[in-house]
Amino acid sequence: MPRAIPSDDPQPQPPVQPDLDDCCHSGCNPCVFDLYDDALERYRTALAEWQARHPAQVRQSKSGARR
Repeated sequence: MPRAIPSDDPQPQPPVQPDLDDCCHSGCNPCVFDLYDDALERYRTALAEWQARHPAQVRQSKSGARR
């Protein structure tokens, strides 16, 4: 039976992608899309670190995806 993920170390969740209408097209710095790109990079880093701490869950999710 797979071990449960500790509640104090949940899997990171991806950031919510802004809608095209969320940009005001005024040249803001940073733009909502810049902020999203930064958040996405932080998410990818956090996810890779989480996966390194929880290799059993990563293997389980990959094997389930092939079915």
